[in-house]
Amino acid sequence: MTRTKAAEARGGIPRGLSRTGPVLFSYGFRPFFLGGAVWAVLAMALWVMAVSGHALPGGDYGAANWHMHEMLFGFASAVLSGFLMTAVPNWTGRMPLSGRPLMALVALWLVGRLALTWPPGGAVWLGVLADAVFLPVMAAVFAVEIIAGRKWRDLKVVAAVTVLALANLGFHLAVLRGGDPTMAARAAISAYVMLIVIIGGRITPSFTRNWLARRGPGPLPVPYNRFDTLVACVSGVTLALWIVAPDSLPVAVLGPVAAVLNLARMLRWRGWRTWAEPLVLALHGGYAMLALGFAAVGLSGLGLLSTAGALHVFAVGAIGGEMLAVMGRATRGHTGRALTASALTTASYVAIWAAALLRPAAELGDYDRLIHLAGGLWMLAFGLYVLEYAPMLIRARKDLRA
Repeated sequence: MTRTKAAEARGGIPRGLSRTGPVLFSYGFRPFFLGGAVWAVLAMALWVMAVSGHALPGGDYGAANWHMHEMLFGFASAVLSGFLMTAVPNWTGRMPLSGRPLMALVALWLVGRLALTWPPGGAVWLGVLADAVFLPVMAAVFAVEIIAGRKWRDLKVVAAVTVLALANLGFHLAVLRGGDPTMAARAAISAYVMLIVIIGGRITPSFTRNWLARRGPGPLPVPYNRFDTLVACVSGVTLALWIVAPDSLPVAVLGPVAAVLNLARMLRWRGWRTWAEPLVLALHGGYAMLALGFAAVGLSGLGLLSTAGALHVFAVGAIGGEMLAVMGRATRGHTGRALTASALTTASYVAIWAAALLRPAAELGDYDRLIHLAGGLWMLAFGLYVLEYAPMLIRARKDLRA
């Protein structure tokens, strides 16, 4: 009896790589990476149309609020879920969810997207209710898996997803009350950034070391030590202050400090030696954008850059860039493809980094033109991912045997 059938016989949740039904639902990264990338394109297209006065996504929720929400809690939550549904089983040694339970989770995410974009009967609260369920459910799923696997140190990812769930609720409440949801947005961005600091700080030097080791002798990434812990602590304190007082003097001081520390940490990973393989180099590029985001936060604290400008350096460059890099690396690795970037993959990285620089620049002038250009580059980046990787995500792993 297989582990999946044994679970069903006990009345538990079916686990393991589902060999029946669509391949798309055989592993968590498949539907969530594909859904997240498609939504990244569609949601941005709707926002660009809204800026031009040709669409009104979200109805009474407000197009600007809807755009901010869907980038942070729609697109990004899907990609994060896909990554964690793949990574957590690797950490715990337990079989991943697949088949019908995975379909149910994807459906829950999709209902939130549709209901908030086009509120049923114009009732925004119904869209909010449909959306607000997804992240708490995902936090519970990860908590159960990590506790069952007794991997206590990995509970920090549950804490991060819980923060995102609370930030999502706070965002909705602010909008429904006619308030400003940007504090909740900064809380969500801070949670994603800390996940990059923690998990990106684990996988980037690891993948870099593996690639460099095959290239022959030379300097390798410095192993995790107290300096990495210091960087994480300073980053966390800076982000906490940025959430509550983005224009304050402490943020102006700590922002550049966190930027320098994260840049120094990244340089310890020897990323410049991976220039020949964009699939690895992109992970360093996303982390470089994270350091740039902290510098932008410092400038915002001094009043030299708007809070929105700093927010978009993090959102587009660090979060969007790092997610795109991880999606490509994970998709290739888990579908049995060669771990090397194609021309399309490389072009998608260039597009997302260009968008990350142009979007904050829109706050300084020529807003409409730069918004359209940055939005177009964002859609190009994730559109190229869909074009190249969708066939891999919907087809069986190359080396999988029935």
